[in-house]
Amino acid sequence: MRILLLCLVSLLAACQSNSVTAPPAPIAPQGRDHADHRVIRELATGRTLTPQALVERLAAAPRVLVGEQHDNPDHHALQLWLLRQLAARRPQGSLLMEMLNPDQQAKVDAAQADTRAGQPPANVYQALSWQANWDWSVYGAVVTYALSQPYPLLSANLDRAQIMQIYQQRPTLSGEASTTQQVQATLLEDIRESHCGLLPESQMPAMLAVQQQRDRHMAERLSTAPTPALLLAGAFHVRKDLGVPLHLKDLGAGKGNAVLVLAEAGKTVTAESADYVWYTAAQPEQDHCASLRGGTSSTMQR
Repeated sequence: MRILLLCLVSLLAACQSNSVTAPPAPIAPQGRDHADHRVIRELATGRTLTPQALVERLAAAPRVLVGEQHDNPDHHALQLWLLRQLAARRPQGSLLMEMLNPDQQAKVDAAQADTRAGQPPANVYQALSWQANWDWSVYGAVVTYALSQPYPLLSANLDRAQIMQIYQQRPTLSGEASTTQQVQATLLEDIRESHCGLLPESQMPAMLAVQQQRDRHMAERLSTAPTPALLLAGAFHVRKDLGVPLHLKDLGAGKGNAVLVLAEAGKTVTAESADYVWYTAAQPEQDHCASLRGGTSSTMQR
């Protein structure tokens, strides 16, 4: 009887250690009554997953790519939740963020070292020279959490000077998966659409080069980062049919990775573009084209 009791206690402890806490409540104001709200779907099978089942699948991947809508607070809350759940199941190797540039890496490293030593920066935003175009009110919690962890927080984007050089010189991109006519034609069409048809056609090749070199750089960083690695980037960057996963394949690091797209309920995400989708509440629609017509610059934050 005592042996049986001990076995039951051990089994219960194991179950508790493998369980996940409930995901955070929705923050965004719209879409909460949509049938897909808070639904997690395995896109290859159409099967609905529990949060725990999703964590189990992602925990087995050497690299996890998480795509977000940059202005949706639910996506950032879920990213923080996911980091904690994955770390509870196995040691995290590294976290990479599109929102960090190479010229910030030394400051990130210093802030992380100070935080681990019990002397965190009084103002993390200033310590990292955080870029104002990435809303700190939604990114701050993830970044602050990552600085206190034993794994490195790594930049995944390009510096502005590097982007301008690519725009002017348009380097040749190597690799079979990322350079097909279909991939580049689809990207060009998206660039036209995201810039509301306002870009001169003469600028399109340079804009395509910038988009693909950003994806290639993210893939290079991800392929050499300590595993298991997790990348946080715009949903378009992590698409399996257009973005970073194609470049990982060209770099010989395409096997076993997992792509999760966080999407607002009502949006379409296909099995060609991601492995999993998690539908969230939605932010109010913004007239992006009106901003561009008014002269507001676009940074292609997809």
